[in-house]
Amino acid sequence: MAKHNELGKLGEDIAAKYLIEKGFKIQDRNWIYQKKELDIVALKGDYLVVVEVKSRSTEYFEHPSDAITLSKIKFLVRATQAYIDLKEIKQEVRFDVIAVIKNGEKFKIEHIEDAFIAPVD
Repeated sequence: MAKHNELGKLGEDIAAKYLIEKGFKIQDRNWIYQKKELDIVALKGDYLVVVEVKSRSTEYFEHPSDAITLSKIKFLVRATQAYIDLKEIKQEVRFDVIAVIKNGEKFKIEHIEDAFIAPVD
């Protein structure tokens, strides 16, 4: 496995553990839709929370959350709608971003709740 893939997997594991500690109930991880995936789908209160995880070995070039483009957001919204339809979800949806940044031997976690609103096409 390539180093960036290893960091991505580790970042998702760290993010999932963080969410569980914060009271989220993980429903799915790495849910595939059209050859892409929803990283983490969880329940928290009255919300279905779709979490995009971005992991980086440094913040030097770009903060991980800056890597979420409009096309990525549109994909996340389409994939989430497919998930809702398939699972017959009734909760409101919220999109969060978790940035996992390696800081020496430790990791810094930044959780951005309600990171974006689904665009209207």
